[in-house]
Amino acid sequence: MNYTCDFSEDQLVSIVEHQLLNFFPIKEAEKELLKEHISFVIDKSHHCFQNIENKYMQSGVFSPFHSGQWLIFLYYYSNKLSSVNKTLADKLYYLNKIMNGIDIFHEVNLPDVFYFEHPLGSIFGRGHYGNYFSAMQGCTVGGNRDRLTGKIIYPVIGEHVQMFSNSKIIGNSKIGNNVKIAANTYVKDMDIPDNATVFGMSPNITIKFL
Repeated sequence: MNYTCDFSEDQLVSIVEHQLLNFFPIKEAEKELLKEHISFVIDKSHHCFQNIENKYMQSGVFSPFHSGQWLIFLYYYSNKLSSVNKTLADKLYYLNKIMNGIDIFHEVNLPDVFYFEHPLGSIFGRGHYGNYFSAMQGCTVGGNRDRLTGKIIYPVIGEHVQMFSNSKIIGNSKIGNNVKIAANTYVKDMDIPDNATVFGMSPNITIKFL
């Protein structure tokens, strides 16, 4: 599905500027950076939208008034600017947190295609995320300290992984492809094979194959 947008690039930049100005001072140089990178962010967003298999994303129109789309758009903006201007990236990350109740730091690298459905209270930390990752409300992906080395280890998540409400993936966990993490499931320092549905809390995890 090809996506269209009823707003020009300049109009989208203007919306972002006004939203940022409700909370933060914005320098002229930061405004120029928003303009400089808007085409890249739109292209990334459209590619993501058109590959999401979700009824709420099948309109074919990118709108700043669609909160699920705008979340993805703001994330890609912050992630793109993370290596360009950390202060502006911080502001965009914070704006996304304020508007959508979600925590995705701009240095976290989400895949080219991902989707969050009403993800209030979700936190997605550093780790590897495979393509077509999706999650719902109250989900957490985060690190855990290795008792031997003291190093923080983060999960490695395969493709087509779905996290249902209030599920967690923590620490040295490797999640295979085509895995469903059931509601209220807690996976910590465990490997989950491909093509499975997971229930329970580590170390008492139940795995059912699809």
